Parts: sequence; C-alpha cells; structure tokens
Amino acid sequence: MKLCLLTVGKTDIGWVREGLETYVSRLSHYVPFSVKEIPELKNVSSLSRQQIKDKEGELILGNLVPSDMVILLDEHGKEYSSVEFARQIESWTAGSGKNIVFVIGGAYGFSDAVYSRSNGKLSLSRMTFSHQMVRAIFAEQLYRAFTIIKGQPYHHE
Repeated sequence: MKLCLLTVGKTDIGWVREGLETYVSRLSHYVPFSVKEIPELKNVSSLSRQQIKDKEGELILGNLVPSDMVILLDEHGKEYSSVEFARQIESWTAGSGKNIVFVIGGAYGFSDAVYSRSNGKLSLSRMTFSHQMVRAIFAEQLYRAFTIIKGQPYHHE
C-alpha cells in the first residue's frame, strides 16, 4: 500500500515547496508516500470554469488506476481533528492493500467525473487556503497522523 498526493500544478512557491519536502521526507519513515504534480493547463483564457474543471478532471482521472482509493481535498469534505484523522488513516490503511490517492484540484475545484470516481472528501478547514499551501498543510497533518498512530511525541493534546 502506498499513499500519493496528486495535485494540479507545480509547487512553485519556495517556502511551500520546502515545507512540503520536509514532511514528505519525514513521512518516508512510516509509509511509501509520493507527490505527483499534473501540469497546469495552458491557454485557458478562452475556456469557461466548467471546461477547465472538465479538462483538469480528465488529467486527474488519467493518473488513477481502478483499484485506487481516491480522497478529494475539498471544502465540502468531512473535517477531522488530528486524532480523528489519524484514526481514519488507520481505518483506510488497515489491510485494504489499496493505494490511497489524495487529490488537490485546481482553482475551480473538481469536475463531476472526479467527484463520481472519489471514495471520499476531506476538508482541512472551513477556511480557504491557496492550493499550494494546502499541499504543505496536508503533508504535515498526514505526518502528524502517523506519529499519533505510532504513539510518538509529536502531537500534544
């Protein structure tokens, strides 16, 4: 079982990239984890928001295999405390053998096809974060979840 963070667009803000790399490295001690970046669409000024979502959706779906568990990072997803998220990660990873792909969409969200393919939605907050910042925040929370699962002294209640 592997975990992957699939994103639309590059992480091109230096301090966000550094934060993401920090937690990707730390996560490697617990689970095979990777980040895969889908290139942003080019020449989108003539496209509607729906057309952009649909084209990005095709790219997202093209990076999935049928056996993947797909969790969308979405403002309408379920919110968890860090401890609850750790328990959810345990549940998702317990013996399923499936790879889990967490997906951060583009600026306009996900297409209907991507929502239909997903197995769940996760919200990091009721607040809105930039799509780049979410990458580092999510990686930190995933790392925190694994330290909670292992009983290590990173998380404090």
